[in-house]
Amino acid sequence: MNGPHDLGGQMGFGPVAPETDEPYFHAEWEKRALGITLSCGAFGAWTIDESRHARENIPPADYLAASYYEIWIRGVETLLARHGFATREELLSGRKMQEGAAPKRVLKAEMVPGALARGGPCDRPVETTPRFAVGETVRTKNFNPATHTRLPCYARPKTGVVETVQGAFVFPDDNAHGRGENPQWLYTVVFGGGEIWGEGADPSLTVSIDAWESYLERL
Repeated sequence: MNGPHDLGGQMGFGPVAPETDEPYFHAEWEKRALGITLSCGAFGAWTIDESRHARENIPPADYLAASYYEIWIRGVETLLARHGFATREELLSGRKMQEGAAPKRVLKAEMVPGALARGGPCDRPVETTPRFAVGETVRTKNFNPATHTRLPCYARPKTGVVETVQGAFVFPDDNAHGRGENPQWLYTVVFGGGEIWGEGADPSLTVSIDAWESYLERL
């Protein structure tokens, strides 16, 4: 979907200012926010793609005014309420008022190192062969879904070159909405700066994105 998470170089938001020796967390509560997000994700009630879409749906004014981990917590609140683990009233009060849904699994402290080491691999086998080849010129499609997508606004519709065939992976546009994993081939596509940003762009600049096969069309 198009939203405040997908700025893609839009003007008016100030320069990117990397913080020298930036710490992993800027406040103690951020550590807890990360832990809560991972623990709730381990319930097995939603996918990483649904969690991303929950954050994308935060109203723009709230999203842009929030810090990184504030956005994470607001997304988790949406998911907990949606899947019946807690009501809005419980989340606001911080108190349990009724029995909620039972998680499929609970992430305990001693399980955390192993769970983080395993990660969440999303590569999957497919029966098809890749439609596009390394070195081939392709164009991204022009669409503006209200649902989740991993094709950013700034890369639609643009012409680029396939740099790598990454393999087949879960298709997030479907997986975010309970329509199944439906894996597709994934490609790294490279675009010239002028193609993305237009006249006046730095000619030495290139932008790479990972694009699922259904995002691309042959010229």
